[in-house]
Amino acid sequence: MEEPKSENSATRLPFQSPFFYGWIIVGLSALTLFFSGPGQTYSVSVFIDSYITEFSWSRSVISSMYSMGTLLAGLIMGVMGNLFDRCGHRVMTTAIAVFLGLACLWMSFVHSVLMIFSGFFIIRLLGQGSMSLSGTTLTPQWFVKKRGRALSFVFLGGAISSALLPPFNTWLIQTYGWRFAWRIWTALLWCIMVPIAYLLTRDRPEDVGLLPDDQEVMDEVSATADMAIEEDSWTVREAMRKRSFWLLLFCMMVPSAIVTGLIFHQVSIMGRVGLSPEVAALVLSTMALVRLPFVFIAGQIADRMPVRYLQAVSLGGLAVCMIVLLNANSVELALAYGVLLGVMMAFQRIVSGVVWPDYFGRRNLSSIRGVTLMAGVIGSAFGPLPFGFGYDLFGGYGQILIMSLVFPVLGVVAALLAVPPGKLE
Repeated sequence: MEEPKSENSATRLPFQSPFFYGWIIVGLSALTLFFSGPGQTYSVSVFIDSYITEFSWSRSVISSMYSMGTLLAGLIMGVMGNLFDRCGHRVMTTAIAVFLGLACLWMSFVHSVLMIFSGFFIIRLLGQGSMSLSGTTLTPQWFVKKRGRALSFVFLGGAISSALLPPFNTWLIQTYGWRFAWRIWTALLWCIMVPIAYLLTRDRPEDVGLLPDDQEVMDEVSATADMAIEEDSWTVREAMRKRSFWLLLFCMMVPSAIVTGLIFHQVSIMGRVGLSPEVAALVLSTMALVRLPFVFIAGQIADRMPVRYLQAVSLGGLAVCMIVLLNANSVELALAYGVLLGVMMAFQRIVSGVVWPDYFGRRNLSSIRGVTLMAGVIGSAFGPLPFGFGYDLFGGYGQILIMSLVFPVLGVVAALLAVPPGKLE
């Protein structure tokens, strides 16, 4: 008599859910994006003045260490994506949360430039890079037809993180000091993110006898449907041979570089037309608030129209934002710029989450996203440089903004030309 096969915890659900378990995965992915916060610029920036005050380091030294750490982390993201595909999200997300907690602990002990460089590198690699990679590639495994809608809830975790962490970190630093603030994040990661990631993560619906979008439990017909899904999955090498891959990669790098440059120099850009730093901060808050509702709208649209058209609209919106910023000599126009940029960022986040699984399938998604994130991080690392050079050369930002307008326009053309590839081409 044949003995029943034993199941490990990765091949069964942790509990019987009254609804599709994919929505638990959505909540988990949103939490993962929230806990990428310790490695994100909006969180780290709050600590910079504390380093300058305590160690008498110049702002340029800290900025250089941060840019170098970010660039180095970006170069390794392709390797991290491959590890996700090989080891699975459950193992990788749990391990990354453990090591990100250790990185936060390391940041609480920094006392030299070398230590802060290594700390920046680790938190950018694990937080901004790997935790974001996990959050944006797990949910697309569980949804196909409802992918845009599901990802809109996932990105809500990142939006809440960007809104809450700066004031929370500020309060921690003012109340307990910057070293203790980093240790709080170690405790939060180890006590919340690590156990939840280990207990709830399931890599694919097929692993637990389900199909994406809450289709029927596998039988002969659904197994055939599953095979059809997998036939459309591409390896990284196969994807990189297609023109659409490089067109989409260009479309991703353009907003990554330009938006990073605009936000990095925002206080200076608005100061040149007589607007105060408080107005610049208000514009940043406006961007974050606008993203919350529009990420849901973008998710609904992404499920109803070809994603390349949504990408083209997003890049066209970036061009409009830059034109408004060129003429933003009043608080009202500055806020209009903030609203438009927030809408564009909401659409861009949804597009970046939907387009890669739509074009190249689910099986090697993390490896492909690792390569695309590497390009995006490199773009964000170099994004502020042209605006800085333009300011030094022209004494302002108008000329460099006009010159930079060519890139989102080219991005619109690239998006429209990025027709989904077919394996039988």
